[in-house]
Amino acid sequence: MNKEQILEIRKEFPYLDEDKMGRKIVYFDNGATSQKPKCVIDALSNYYSYENANPHRGAHYLGMLATERYESARETVKSFINAKQPEEIVFVRNTTEALNLIAYSYALEYLNEGDEILISIYEHHSNLVTWQYVAQKTGAILKYVYLDDNHELDMEAFKSSLSEKTKLVSLAGASNTVGAVIDVKEITRLAHEVGAVVSIDAAQLSPHVRVDVQDWDVDFISFSGHKMYAPMGIGVMYGKYELLDKMVPYMYGGDMIEYVYEQNTTFAKPAAKFEAGTQNVGGAIALAAAIDFMERVGVENIHEHELALTDYAYKKMSELEFVEIYSTPSYNRSPLVSFNIKGVHSHDVSTVLDTYDIAIRTGHHCAMPLHGYLKQNSTCRVSFAIYNTFEEIDFFIDKLKEVRKVMGYGS
Repeated sequence: MNKEQILEIRKEFPYLDEDKMGRKIVYFDNGATSQKPKCVIDALSNYYSYENANPHRGAHYLGMLATERYESARETVKSFINAKQPEEIVFVRNTTEALNLIAYSYALEYLNEGDEILISIYEHHSNLVTWQYVAQKTGAILKYVYLDDNHELDMEAFKSSLSEKTKLVSLAGASNTVGAVIDVKEITRLAHEVGAVVSIDAAQLSPHVRVDVQDWDVDFISFSGHKMYAPMGIGVMYGKYELLDKMVPYMYGGDMIEYVYEQNTTFAKPAAKFEAGTQNVGGAIALAAAIDFMERVGVENIHEHELALTDYAYKKMSELEFVEIYSTPSYNRSPLVSFNIKGVHSHDVSTVLDTYDIAIRTGHHCAMPLHGYLKQNSTCRVSFAIYNTFEEIDFFIDKLKEVRKVMGYGS
């Protein structure tokens, strides 16, 4: 996309409005959460202003309207990820809840002692601690795949780790620290050859690339709305219908039942079986608006622009002798660069950059085992979205040099 197109897109984001904010914000923390376009904010506001009611309950106009809008959002998500049917789309709060749902409703029910769960060393804690718990409860064995020299998933190690004992493969589609992107289709094919079920944490994937669950043949996919221009508190767990149908509910209560008797209950079919209680209806509607925004801009256009930004930043940062980079050098990567400035703590880097209105992420990024593997206590991370520009990267590079000066390195 050209510069003029990006500037037009920026106008849709109130947070980037210099006149209203009173300053120019360089927002490079998109891996944590993206900013929201006005169409998403308006969709949320419009629901609570004019359509607010509890879906699947009232027989009045607003109740039916809320139901229609909520289920329409499900259809939008279904089309966005190319699921076979809307019943395969379960609304949750976020990726973390989706992964826990899979753990409690599937893994705790179907994994046994001696079964193996295969994950990578770069997983977010949501896709790591969860499986530690399952392993402890079931007696299953948690196995790790490590990284190759390019800080990408070692595919040869992955292949050699698979066996008839592998019952679940759960991997991040894209790392939130090293930026490595896996071939989900190939991973799934290999896992299915040994009879394993595949769960993909797509939190860092769905905002940037075209997700196609049918083409990939993946069993479960989880992602959060707030990283892809939607509000916080809404996410998606996709599961193949035949798996969802045999899984036990994760929560119990209203709207997930078929019949309730004094001593027993029968449950609704998916996806209702996993959506107990009043859901985040406004969030689902706003998620649909965010998807509409992404489709209007073009998911492929978003991906292309973010790849170009990331490559530009990576090359510029590589030219700075005082910067250590931990992200993969591969061009096909998540739109982020993790780094440290030699001799300067990551929190100090962030604090100094913040004085120039540059927002970055520092810490272990909920990936402590990966940081242990990298022999780093914490790292800095810049992450990009469709509204970021090459000029912002140039400004950021210039201020990295200022960080060194402020911290007493050079003049």
